Amino acid sequence: MVKNRLLASLACAMWLCMALDATAQDIKQIFPTQYSGTLKKIKESGLIRLGHRENSPPFAFLNAKGKPVGYSLDLCDAVVEEIAAELGKDIRVEYQPVTPENRLDLVTSGTIDLECGSTTNTFERRKRVAFSPTIFVTGIKLLVRQPSTIRSLRDLQGKTVVVTRGTVHAEWMPKLAARQKLAINFVTAADHNESFEMLAAGKGDAFANDDVQLYGMIAETRTAKQYRVVGDFLTYADYALMFRKDDPQFAEVVERAFTKLSGTRTIRAIYDKWFIRPLPSGIRLNMPMSPHMEELFKVQGLQGD
Repeated sequence: MVKNRLLASLACAMWLCMALDATAQDIKQIFPTQYSGTLKKIKESGLIRLGHRENSPPFAFLNAKGKPVGYSLDLCDAVVEEIAAELGKDIRVEYQPVTPENRLDLVTSGTIDLECGSTTNTFERRKRVAFSPTIFVTGIKLLVRQPSTIRSLRDLQGKTVVVTRGTVHAEWMPKLAARQKLAINFVTAADHNESFEMLAAGKGDAFANDDVQLYGMIAETRTAKQYRVVGDFLTYADYALMFRKDDPQFAEVVERAFTKLSGTRTIRAIYDKWFIRPLPSGIRLNMPMSPHMEELFKVQGLQGD
């Protein structure tokens, strides 16, 4: 009799475990999550629109076949995978080119759902949009033609500096010049390629941009002998993916995607792919992850032990 009771108890326990497991697997079907904002939009359409830069290597640019590629796009792919897992359905990706001038407007208007570029997370921008965890740390330096004697901000007295419209560089460089009481002439271009071309054409004595983007442009254009990145950092900037503000469900999925990247150290592999290994052009940036970035990723919980 004791044996029968024991068998019955075991059978009951097994049945209960199976029932609980089934409940865990089907709970979303029985009590589906009520999505809002961006996730609701994606679930109903089966589509996510990714904004990308066309000439911001190695973060986002077009390869030889015209396909958007880069460090930021690989990170966005991880976010898309997490969104698909959350919604329980395949998601189609549509790519939308953006510029420094229109990227914030395209996010706030809903034209794009996630911006995958080289956008700096600033206090002023956070009034309009939201950001992922930091993906890169950089700062403004100067690109000059060889054999220019410009080596610092003070050497720009009476010179012309090219900046790209819609960037923090266009905002901060005049402020830095004013603080140093330097008479610098600033000219603007629509994107980084145009800024680079203006410098090459002699329409400016220096091009102010984040150092990593300057090195990326030199590598992609194979012009290391013609140009030099000079000076100390004039500012510091944290890059991040950008999406709509006041959308907690979407923000949670983005955070979760970055946490999962760290669990397999995937973020390190993605970084090495674009900053250590050859770019599609065959050129290497050879920019190991800085101690600052390594520590930042650890603090953010983006890297596994």
